[in-house]
Amino acid sequence: MDLEPHQIDLRYEALRLRDPRRERLLAASMAAIGQQAPVVVVQGASQPILVDGFKRVRALKHLRRDTVQAIAWDLEEREALLLGRLMRTASRESLLEQAWLLDALKTGFKMPLEELARRFDRTPSWVSRRLALVRVLPEPVQAAVRKGQLSAHTAMRVLVPVARANRKDCLALLEALVKAACSTRQAEALHAGWARGSAEVRARILADPALFLRAAAVSGVPDPSGKAGLALLFEDIGEMGRRARRAARRVQEGVLEGLLPKEALELEQALRQARSDGQGLFECCGQGAFHA
Repeated sequence: MDLEPHQIDLRYEALRLRDPRRERLLAASMAAIGQQAPVVVVQGASQPILVDGFKRVRALKHLRRDTVQAIAWDLEEREALLLGRLMRTASRESLLEQAWLLDALKTGFKMPLEELARRFDRTPSWVSRRLALVRVLPEPVQAAVRKGQLSAHTAMRVLVPVARANRKDCLALLEALVKAACSTRQAEALHAGWARGSAEVRARILADPALFLRAAAVSGVPDPSGKAGLALLFEDIGEMGRRARRAARRVQEGVLEGLLPKEALELEQALRQARSDGQGLFECCGQGAFHA
């Protein structure tokens, strides 16, 4: 069915991250060939509620298109949110996205920790830790992550520990990270300088974080994370294995039953990409460590 953009309730838009670069590419693609996949809605009390396809809706609004192609799921709102999460294969889900969805389900639908743990195939303590992120991180930090001004990984690695210790320092450091458009490694270096610095040094970092990063690069400041590259590699490989085993469990539990042709094609493409990425890693290791 076709809907006008103003008819769609976007109440769950804040549960998903934004990537400005990807959204620009999507808008360019849709300008050239149009909308290729419908967005997903469920019927609300007064208007359809969007549960999947937020980037497509924003792109269509940017292009000033009059209609949005949509498909309606005959599901309860909370079930649609959970199913939408299971079906997303295009991007890796961040810890903050997990926390936002859990908080929406717990707050909006009064789902107990035990049920959330069962539906996410996790433990109640895992759910509690994710929900704690929403309470620990100040809203300006979460807003910056939603807008794509700060990566979720940077927020988790750098700003969560600062927020637990001092909320005011967290907000000040956020300003510097956004101003300098830092990578996670640069954010860790900036935080290390901030933590060691006097009030005068902190003021200089806030005034010109990019200058501090250039100076740190020239002076050869060591990696403030304290982890060697090999340890990070083992961490990445372990995470890859855990996610592969989790995906296999979902398949064994029957998540592929009743798969539509379009969904089967998307799954095949995702699996092909995953195989290619894994093979690329094996080849890199074969050319490096094994030969050495």
